[in-house]
Amino acid sequence: MKIKLAILFVLFCAFSGFAQLKTYTFSEAEKLEQQNPKPIFVFVHTSWCKYCKMMENSTFKNQEVIQLLNENFYFVSLDAESKAPIVFKNQTFIFKPKGKNTGIHELAEALATVDGGITYPTFSILDKNNTILLQISEFTDPKTMISLLKEAADFH
Repeated sequence: MKIKLAILFVLFCAFSGFAQLKTYTFSEAEKLEQQNPKPIFVFVHTSWCKYCKMMENSTFKNQEVIQLLNENFYFVSLDAESKAPIVFKNQTFIFKPKGKNTGIHELAEALATVDGGITYPTFSILDKNNTILLQISEFTDPKTMISLLKEAADFH
């Protein structure tokens, strides 16, 4: 039994060297942004979107993507169907029902609408004035994400 615990401890220590993506709420990102200005990266997704899950399990697990996001952005994950009100930039955003058990959060609608429609996944990078610097509404693989994050970090 002690050997199994020792092996588990060694494995835990070995894997703890991998960077974890720091995720913030909107209010946390807003407060941190005031102290240390960085763009806010918002990942808009749903629980049923297979491409969202693919990004969560590949793109956002890539060590270089994690490093770039942690160093240069405040990462916020937004479930577009979340029913909880969100206060951001002195404005309260709420869930808007569209039918029985369906609807969209106003903030998701504001950040994920492209050409009059919403596609999941979408990510938006916001500057300190709440202006969308970059908005992509499709699955983004790690290699492409790295390129986009480097470009956005240089632009900021």
